[in-house]
Amino acid sequence: MAETEQQPGSTPEDEVPEVTASATFMIPKKEISMVPDMGKWKRSQAYADYMGFILTLNEGVKGKKLTCEYKVSETVEKLLDLLETLDQWINETPPVDQPSRFGNKAYRTWFAKLDQEAEALVSAVLPADRQAAAPEIAVYLKESVGNSTRIDYGTGHEAAFAAFLCCLCKVGALRIDDQLAIVFKVFNRYLAVMRKLQKTYRMEPAGSQGVWGLDDFQFLPFIWGSSQFIDHPTLEPRHFIDERVVNEHHNDYMFLECIKFINEMKTGPFAEHSNQLWNISAVPSWSKVNQGLIRMYKAECLEKFPVIQHFKFGSLLSIQPTKP
Repeated sequence: MAETEQQPGSTPEDEVPEVTASATFMIPKKEISMVPDMGKWKRSQAYADYMGFILTLNEGVKGKKLTCEYKVSETVEKLLDLLETLDQWINETPPVDQPSRFGNKAYRTWFAKLDQEAEALVSAVLPADRQAAAPEIAVYLKESVGNSTRIDYGTGHEAAFAAFLCCLCKVGALRIDDQLAIVFKVFNRYLAVMRKLQKTYRMEPAGSQGVWGLDDFQFLPFIWGSSQFIDHPTLEPRHFIDERVVNEHHNDYMFLECIKFINEMKTGPFAEHSNQLWNISAVPSWSKVNQGLIRMYKAECLEKFPVIQHFKFGSLLSIQPTKP
């Protein structure tokens, strides 16, 4: 990998320059209001930066276990503290009694606390000379935990968290050697908090395709999780539907942690409730699974208007077209 040749302080994308301290930040806003606007998104600097970030991390985690050794920087520690705070707030905000089983209204109380505190939480993560970026970056954090009106959560919210991490890279708070910690520590902890939210408040899946979607709530951990398995000496895609394998190895592999959560939340035969994943288990190699999931992510999430209409653009993730 070429990371070692990069200048210290470069970001997890090869070509995305760090933002200078004097940059003017802005509150991100929606730019994709009609289906024809989707072309604008796919040509944007934001799309190139976002996809570059996802793929750089995909490359970084290739063949590595969650339990392997890697550097944990001060920023990563601060992000874990931030996620711990969100987790604590769930404990302090128990679900309320209500007639409807789904979408517990206590979620709105929890969300209101984040809405109020997000900027301060992000400020605590940023270095002193990057404090001006807090209001812009905080928007992505607030967008990453679900929708407080509908009390739902889906891949668009997950994308906002990846965008949040990408912005932290662009302002230089996270660096190239944080790659493994970004996925294995920060993103993994984020997933745990999201699963707790989904379970505690019985959140609805946003825009779920039912059995025809990959998963009700997440997508990125399947991409990065399949990359972890590339060139594994014994575990093949066919093994992940074996509960024994899942129970034995889920602490090492993000993909299996996702399968474990599905098995806990759903009843009945796996092939029926998770048909897409069942089909994926028939793919011969993990690198083919990984490539297929990246294609599917672009088609099913990033190129779908109902998802991208909610995405917000600012100075760090810009709607401006990429430079030729």
